[in-house]
Amino acid sequence: MNRETHNGPTDETQARGTPYSGDPTGGEGVQPQQLDKLPLDAWHRAHGGRMVPFAGYEMPVQYEGIIAEHLWTREKAGLFDVSHMGQLFVHGRGVDAALEKLMPGDFQAALDMKPKYSLLLEEEGGIVDDLMATRRGEDFYIVVNGATKYGDIDYMERRLPGDVVIDHMKEQALLALQGPRAAEVLETIIPGVSELGFMQAGPFNWRGRNLWISRSGYTGEDGFEISLPAVAAADLADAITANELAKPIGLGARDSLRLEAGLPLYGHDLDTRTTPVMADLTFAINKRRRADGGFPGAMRILAEMENGPAEKRVGFDIDGRQPVREGALVLDGEGNEVGKITSGGFSPSLQRPIAMGYVATPLAEPGTALKLEQRGKLFDARVAPLPFVPHRYHRKGASA
Repeated sequence: MNRETHNGPTDETQARGTPYSGDPTGGEGVQPQQLDKLPLDAWHRAHGGRMVPFAGYEMPVQYEGIIAEHLWTREKAGLFDVSHMGQLFVHGRGVDAALEKLMPGDFQAALDMKPKYSLLLEEEGGIVDDLMATRRGEDFYIVVNGATKYGDIDYMERRLPGDVVIDHMKEQALLALQGPRAAEVLETIIPGVSELGFMQAGPFNWRGRNLWISRSGYTGEDGFEISLPAVAAADLADAITANELAKPIGLGARDSLRLEAGLPLYGHDLDTRTTPVMADLTFAINKRRRADGGFPGAMRILAEMENGPAEKRVGFDIDGRQPVREGALVLDGEGNEVGKITSGGFSPSLQRPIAMGYVATPLAEPGTALKLEQRGKLFDARVAPLPFVPHRYHRKGASA
């Protein structure tokens, strides 16, 4: 599951997921016989969840309808099951320095219980995955995308020193409670959780179960991500949705919420062909790492930071009412292809179509008029600043 600079964030952002984006396999070509079930599979079905294949799992795409669920989350509190994501516990001697060989984050200076957004990079600077990493004492808790988790584990194990160990926390579920009333709902169940600020995390206990909760998410709203034993997930989901302010929300609304918030989705807006500079994610590379380098693709990435990339991720406002989807071409005034749409849909909050994609850097200024071509039809569009809907994270003083 990020942005608050001119086109994106100035701070680390929320844990990304891999929400449903029109491709029921999550871009992984998953066949039905390969699908796993979430710990809450029966719970979702009992609550009316319509299940679809995604990232190797059967997952709920909606319950009452995508638009209704989207607007509910913007106004109250929505409960998402993101247990398909990979939860990793990485430990061993010098783990922080070892992680810096794979990612551009400043892990040696990472503060305890402060999640950091970072990127697994290949040798040429392309993005293998985006993730959240949190120091827990001498160790790190890392959440990676569901569709890429096994590849990420293999990639990391082949590159980390032998005395750094990755434990895949398969017995843990992961729930996300998002929306402006999320803290109000969760505080009644887990007292003290509302004391967390944005991008803060900590251990909690509920009915004798150990929980790890971060104040983060993938919607642009205030909210929390809750890691807990899978055997306790249904009980906690029941406790949360017993509050009239909270409802279960599916993958469809998760995707439209993150698009409004201008947050990229791995496998669509990010892949090994894109660098952090192209994707407008350079906030994840701090001053020390920019000076010292030492991460994969550093030469290319630092050169792009100094000279500019060939293309950049931007938002698009689109005339009319018809959504323009991933794969549509971006054309200049003379009909030349200058980019491509990577995410697009109808914004329930704004009541109009919006999209994200890549465009040649000279054309990336907000307000630039362009055309989009989808199935032979042309649409008038303009480059728009991100996010489309302002972020409403709960900031708790300068440290949050």
